[in-house]
Amino acid sequence: MVAALSARMFRPTAVARPFARRAYATSVTGYGREVEGFVGAVGNTPLIRLNRLSEETGSNILAKAEFMSPGGSIKDRAALYLVKDAEEKGLIRPGGTVVEGTAGNTGIGLAHVCRSKGYQCVIYMPDTQSQEKIDLLRMLGADVRPVPAVAFDNPQNYNHQAKRYAESLDNAVWTNQFDNTANRNAHILTTGPEIWEQTNGGKLDAFICSTGTGGTLAGVARYLTEKSNGKVEAWLADPPGSVLYNLVENGKIERVGNGSITEGIGQGRVTSNLQPDLSLLSGAIHVPDSASINMVYRLLHEEGLYVGASSALNVWAATELAKKKGKGSTVVTVLCDGAYRYQARLFSRVWLESKGLDSHIPEHLQKYIVLP
Repeated sequence: MVAALSARMFRPTAVARPFARRAYATSVTGYGREVEGFVGAVGNTPLIRLNRLSEETGSNILAKAEFMSPGGSIKDRAALYLVKDAEEKGLIRPGGTVVEGTAGNTGIGLAHVCRSKGYQCVIYMPDTQSQEKIDLLRMLGADVRPVPAVAFDNPQNYNHQAKRYAESLDNAVWTNQFDNTANRNAHILTTGPEIWEQTNGGKLDAFICSTGTGGTLAGVARYLTEKSNGKVEAWLADPPGSVLYNLVENGKIERVGNGSITEGIGQGRVTSNLQPDLSLLSGAIHVPDSASINMVYRLLHEEGLYVGASSALNVWAATELAKKKGKGSTVVTVLCDGAYRYQARLFSRVWLESKGLDSHIPEHLQKYIVLP
């Protein structure tokens, strides 16, 4: 099924481009042709070579530019497939309501998809999330319901509240992004094949990214490891406060650190999206917030890329993995979204100082801290 879909999806124009020690084809799949509305524009994002970091490590560090998706993040893919799955199963009819519990980007993706398909959208989210995300959701017509941030085992967790609300309505579905494997399937069917195609038939050594629901990491890991017969490794990048680093490295469900500035990543449990592919992971890299915030500013200054903290975390982890794999290696990661949804925090001196992170931004990059 994957092969059949891939054949239909990709009609690339190959442009030879030399990378360090290897030559690749750069795919321009999807550009220059008409697509059907918002949903037709989801996916087929560019794969960007991070020049400065690649030169610094003697490797090829490549990043999937998911901030270029029409809804602005990688979660557009999951949102689309969650809704398609509900439609195919007859769980929602025209004019119905989509309900989700989300820390932000999946909700934004769902709001876009719902607008394009004519559904109502209700989002439950922790009240710890950035105001930019909440405002954007409301601008997209979503009914946003911020609730206190509590652990998953608490009945008042935002996911459980979303489920109960959907069950109380007629013609409504709780899309259940954490445990609905339509999320994972989105990346088996789109992100994984795109990365394979864009690296000239899988000429990469490893893929690494952080995980919240587990869909991106699991789906891409499954596709790339199977397609390469195990030659391509999959790794986890994990923020403070998550249990997954210890689980992958030491086999224990145990948190490292108390929390992170990153939003929507890190976990206290193994989701149904991640569970089937956990054994495919070759290892995990723990990323402190100091490294993530430093990379936010480095990517802006050195690469001209204005990305959020989770994207920066992924890039820092990819750089560390490239060092482990050695010179000439190729590592792919994901730029989850842009910094626009977090700029009131990431570029605020008061906020950075409150987190003790201002000192981790080099003097020559302090000029980018433009907000009070």
